[in-house]
Amino acid sequence: MSNDAAIAGIPLVLGGNVFGWTADEDASFAVLDAFYEGGGRMIDTADVYSAWVDGHRGGESETVIGKWLASRGVRADMRIHTKTGMLAPGGGDAALYAPERVLASLGASLQRLQTDYVDLYYAHRDYEELPVADIVAAFGAAFATGKAGSLGASNFSADRLAAALDAAKAAGSEPFSALQNEYNLVSRSKYEGAVQDLVVARGLKAFPFYGLANGFLTGKYRETADMKQSVRGGRMGELLTTGQPMLAAMDGIAAETGATLAQIALAWLAAQPGIAAPIASATSAAQVRDLCAMASVSLDEDQLARLTAAA
Repeated sequence: MSNDAAIAGIPLVLGGNVFGWTADEDASFAVLDAFYEGGGRMIDTADVYSAWVDGHRGGESETVIGKWLASRGVRADMRIHTKTGMLAPGGGDAALYAPERVLASLGASLQRLQTDYVDLYYAHRDYEELPVADIVAAFGAAFATGKAGSLGASNFSADRLAAALDAAKAAGSEPFSALQNEYNLVSRSKYEGAVQDLVVARGLKAFPFYGLANGFLTGKYRETADMKQSVRGGRMGELLTTGQPMLAAMDGIAAETGATLAQIALAWLAAQPGIAAPIASATSAAQVRDLCAMASVSLDEDQLARLTAAA
């Protein structure tokens, strides 16, 4: 195991939030098989997926992934990323980052994933009421067990991430080497600027989530009636209006390259400073094959600039 954020296969991380939710076990296995066959080797999940569904407790996604890993015998090939820190009533509480709770959460994730280590273990969110050194110490203790190959931070601001890196250095503890914040063509404020500058300056690897903006950047949501296509349709909101210039720019580049809008969105992300690989989810084998093909899409400087300007 590496002590740095693990990178393998094509520059794409398969989001596991849909497994056991909008994709049942059979559909999830089909997606995972297609991802593996397409050269995908990184899977992202969390212990909270999918606690928001009635009757679920969290851990459903990890359980599905664990069954798939065991049935296919491919654990050594894969880089498994998971997270802890939101699995509590009301969306989380700071007690989840007590050292003993982090260790217990990691152990429970490993049991569900049917493995004895994860390649990347994230603090799923920050709790600014906690001294950042305490968070660093708790996750450093998890790393010291050998059950986490590297550590990451998710939903951290630039100031808190910098403080965490400094605290780890001062304590001689394992630092966060990866960041997972929201970032895509129509949502850029949580990464660009101070966070991106820090990631690049400190040599972290960024794995942005919502790479396709909940499906908006696939082009499937263009008018109000389209919102009924999936459970995520209700999240489109004002994007149906504000995102139209972006879709128009993407349509033009699709005509030039033959790439799909999803591939274009992910290729743009992969080309941005500090980005190791974007995260995107799929609910069918056809969708994941389309996503995997982003690895062969090369956008020129003019196309990248037009997309950036359209936002």
